[in-house]
Amino acid sequence: MEGLKVSDSNMVVYLHPSKSNKFYEAILRELSSLLFKFNENFDGVVLAYEFNILDKNAKILSGIHPYLAVRLKAKLLLFSPKPNMLLEGKVVKVTQGSIHVIVLGFSSAVIADEDIRNEFVYKTKNGEEVFSSKVHKRHVIKVGTMIRFLVKSLDEEILHISGSLAPYRTGSIHWLANHLEDVTVTDRSKKKRREEEEESVLQDHGTVSVEALSINNHHRSKKSKEKRRRADS
Repeated sequence: MEGLKVSDSNMVVYLHPSKSNKFYEAILRELSSLLFKFNENFDGVVLAYEFNILDKNAKILSGIHPYLAVRLKAKLLLFSPKPNMLLEGKVVKVTQGSIHVIVLGFSSAVIADEDIRNEFVYKTKNGEEVFSSKVHKRHVIKVGTMIRFLVKSLDEEILHISGSLAPYRTGSIHWLANHLEDVTVTDRSKKKRREEEEESVLQDHGTVSVEALSINNHHRSKKSKEKRRRADS
């Protein structure tokens, strides 16, 4: 899935001197406070981390409330979705006007009706609300379906994503995994047939034009001969 990346970062963690005898646990507590929040410095949401302490001898910062500055080398797993990226999530609600999704268990996403391609139609089957494909009957999106969708935008403050199912490569992950290649081949075949039909039409028009030109030249030649005969007589 797109939107996930690993970042190597040099960090400084500030600890109260009272934590000096348990500074490792204090560092874990400080780093854990970054989890599942959007961080502008890292341009993403911190999902996981691992670190090494670069300097065992922490420096004490002068001031009214002096703190220990501990330098770290950290490896961070970030969730940083951008427009036009493809994300995956679980459908948790379907209505006539929208599909609601949870991504990675913590970030919400909504796909509005205008961002769902016309291939899908809203239906109610056995009391269950679904979006079903008009082209591929087994391509169904309902509560519990894992889907792939396109990112339109992200609200960083509440970690809410606006998504889209407009591209053909979006929809039920299970269905796409088994049929996307077939759909692509079909689309290519249709495109090739259109190109062949267009080329055939052009060729037909070209033949007519040549024939018409040949007839016109014949009439002109005939008229020219008649004029010469009249002039000689």
